[in-house]
Amino acid sequence: MFDFSKAFAALGHPSRLAIFRMLARRAPGDVPAGEIAAAVGVRPNTLSVHLATLSRARLVEGRREGKHILYRLDMARAGALIDYLALDCCRARPDICAPLTALTLSRSTSRERTAMTQPRIFNVLFVCTGNSARSIFAEAIMNRDGGDKFRAFSAGTRERSELNPFAIERLQALGYDTSALRSKNVEEFRRPDAPKLDFVFTVCDRAANEDCPPWPGQPISGHWGIPDPVKVEGTNAEKKLAFAEAFRMLRHRVTAFANLPVERLSGIALQREIDAIGADADKAEAASAAAKEA
Repeated sequence: MFDFSKAFAALGHPSRLAIFRMLARRAPGDVPAGEIAAAVGVRPNTLSVHLATLSRARLVEGRREGKHILYRLDMARAGALIDYLALDCCRARPDICAPLTALTLSRSTSRERTAMTQPRIFNVLFVCTGNSARSIFAEAIMNRDGGDKFRAFSAGTRERSELNPFAIERLQALGYDTSALRSKNVEEFRRPDAPKLDFVFTVCDRAANEDCPPWPGQPISGHWGIPDPVKVEGTNAEKKLAFAEAFRMLRHRVTAFANLPVERLSGIALQREIDAIGADADKAEAASAAAKEA
């Protein structure tokens, strides 16, 4: 039986709470222990102690893959913990649960209105650390290939970034209009006059690992981590190949999402579909890489 008191005790340490929150942002994916340590800012031996505590509390699961141990949030028990706090401890008091209830109702009502009226345009933001290549690719792909029900934006978590020339060259070679593309910071989309976001996707692991404040309106989020082509060293031909591969991976994910019946799915169903797109693509790419090495 799930011991709720042990779970709450495990989350009582700031570093363990930070680990829990970081894994929640990367859910349902697995994260290497070294990446968790870097994101949270703790030493590897200290991280091992914290992860062991969270594992004993059954909030985190670990599995070995080669020389590495990968960790993920136990989503079922994390959900049970939230339900226990809201429904059991707080007895679902409306004055305590009102913010959560209001959010759930507003989403539900919004989707009902969408289903009963003409289809509306959904705003999608793609986020990376530097808004120079991957998030720019995703913005361009969605705006041209996503049909007429999406409007895409992109931004970076760094204070300043510039468009990567290899990324622009790749888009232009494929016939994409790059004249309106520019590098932006995420703070631009937190302003009162910013577009109301329906979806926010992180397309690099570093951006997903960062502990950022929640987005206004709590848009549905997803994480589709793509290797950074900017970091590839070698000849120009090798760099171009890396950008072409990043573009291909993003186009696969973006078009799969654009083909979902977004206006007819509930928030939970949409979240499952978004997570599945990332997981299925990761498995296919891992299988392809293994086949090439064989």
